[in-house]
Amino acid sequence: MALFDMRLQELHNKLNAKELSVKELVDASYSRIGATEPAIKAFLTLNEEGARAQADKLDRQLQEGAERGLLFGLPAGIKDNIVTEGLRTTCASQFLSNYNPIYDATVVSKLNAAQSVTIGKLNMDEFAMGGSNENSRFFPTRNPWNTDYVPGGSSGGSAASVAAGQVYFALGSDTGGSIRQPAAYCGIVGLKPTYGLVSRFGLVAFASSLDQIGPLTKNVEDSAYVLQAIAGYDRMDSTSANVDIPDYTSALTGDVKGLRIGVPKEYLGEGIDPRVKEAVLEALKVYESMGATWEEISLPHTDYAIATYYLLASSEASSNLARFDGVRYGVRADNPDNLIDLYRKSRSQGFGPEVKRRIMLGTYALSSGYYDAYYLKAQKVRTLIKQDFDKAFEQYDILIGPTAPTPAFRIGEQVGDPLTMYLNDICTIPVSLAGVPAISIPCGFADGLPVGLQIIGKAFDETTVLRAAHAFEQHTDHHKRRPQL
Repeated sequence: MALFDMRLQELHNKLNAKELSVKELVDASYSRIGATEPAIKAFLTLNEEGARAQADKLDRQLQEGAERGLLFGLPAGIKDNIVTEGLRTTCASQFLSNYNPIYDATVVSKLNAAQSVTIGKLNMDEFAMGGSNENSRFFPTRNPWNTDYVPGGSSGGSAASVAAGQVYFALGSDTGGSIRQPAAYCGIVGLKPTYGLVSRFGLVAFASSLDQIGPLTKNVEDSAYVLQAIAGYDRMDSTSANVDIPDYTSALTGDVKGLRIGVPKEYLGEGIDPRVKEAVLEALKVYESMGATWEEISLPHTDYAIATYYLLASSEASSNLARFDGVRYGVRADNPDNLIDLYRKSRSQGFGPEVKRRIMLGTYALSSGYYDAYYLKAQKVRTLIKQDFDKAFEQYDILIGPTAPTPAFRIGEQVGDPLTMYLNDICTIPVSLAGVPAISIPCGFADGLPVGLQIIGKAFDETTVLRAAHAFEQHTDHHKRRPQL
């Protein structure tokens, strides 16, 4: 764990000085996985042979003095809905249990170019549909702070692996909060970039207008380094934004004097655990002590966000998951009577209950006679939610609130109640609908479980979000605490 406690920059410097080898980092990662994986269950597939071969190659380059990438030699985990050439990618679904992609996602290619080492593929809720990791068709991941509790979802494997010290950073995907919420539950940093900043090419689609890949790390500086490596325009992604990519690490000045903070009253109202609210208010006092100012504001359409999200996301999922039919790839049902029977049996056997629930909801919302009443109406409300954020950012630099309304809950506690589970995303979903960036950082603990602070910024203004998050870290030590496994 001594290596794991180092920042990525510190590890990078030690590698450059030849005080440390890539092999040592990879060995430490697999050793830690061996010790903790029986309790955590974060990984679905390990890449041990490939990772060790990559480590040997990078160590030779290190000895030869070759040019070193931004993330040179650093072991990383990849969420299992991001395709990796020749490395099984299942989306935690029986449907893709035999799927070995023939290409890399753009973000994986970028990590390879930065010379990081892929340790393996991380567990998740099936097709990214869920907020607890209990919807994985293989096994649930557990929270390193207390293994009786969920790690959050859908990127629960990514968050738990970083929190447990198995990898030095991980990639996740965020549709309605699936990076930020597990980061909050596991006491780490999770960044959802602006929609379009990071390529979605090679991310198995859930809801195409919402999905976004981002980093999960131990601290904000590490998050800036990983974002620097994966951000940028990609012609393979029609929703990729062709914008200039700044130096994100240069924003980490620690100075937030004069920063104007808006605090949405809807994010601290009914349904928010008093302990979470207290932690957020204490965080605001820290910002005041650094010279920032804050005021309570309103995002009036927040109450409609969950209904809007689940109509839109389920509709897009219904369309995107139509490609899984038992014909082109994935598992095929045995002995069908005809083509229609093949579709029916393959999808019945391949998809889990939550995926089926969302496909049915989305198909209903898109059906003739209901499209205008549900899907079109939801798109109009989405515009109103985005306008709430646009108006707030006319006066404030960032918005702050809790990442999740409660700390992590016990495994099995909410799995039979989908509506309660959906309400856990009340603070993250509006941000996704608006397409703006947000980061979750640790801001306290409740009964030994981490509490997350969510910092929301203007579109493509990740620099301000990172600056505010980093400054908070410099005045607190929540991010330095580690679970005792």
